[in-house]
Amino acid sequence: MLRRLNDALPGLVLGIIVYGIVIELAGVWFVEDKFRYTSGLLIGIVLAVGMAVNIAVVVRDTVEIYGESGAKSRVITKSILRYIVVVIVFFVMMKWNLGNLFTAFIGVSGLKVSAYLQPFIHKAIQKLQGRGDVSSNSEDSETI
Repeated sequence: MLRRLNDALPGLVLGIIVYGIVIELAGVWFVEDKFRYTSGLLIGIVLAVGMAVNIAVVVRDTVEIYGESGAKSRVITKSILRYIVVVIVFFVMMKWNLGNLFTAFIGVSGLKVSAYLQPFIHKAIQKLQGRGDVSSNSEDSETI
């Protein structure tokens, strides 16, 4: 389903989840309140995945539905709404003590980390699937 929205989205979501697992395993041993650490990180990771899917939907809709005039304002509006949702979730977490706010922020930062690592993750997924680099294979067969 994710590939229908954007070819890079599955790798981006996988990167966010792997990032969350690494941060969880690295940090949970050093904090006193393990539940709040984990719940805050989980909330942040869920927000990051939701933001990634929302970005893909907005980009697809903007390209397919809206013309040049409405596209810019729609992208800006959806970006602002995305960050308002994050602020509201952080406020709710703080108000009702639902998780560690710092680890939630670290979890949301997983979107950026995964976006930067996405080309490497995509290449690793292709190697695991046995696809490799198709362009270099076709060039080698032509020279022989």
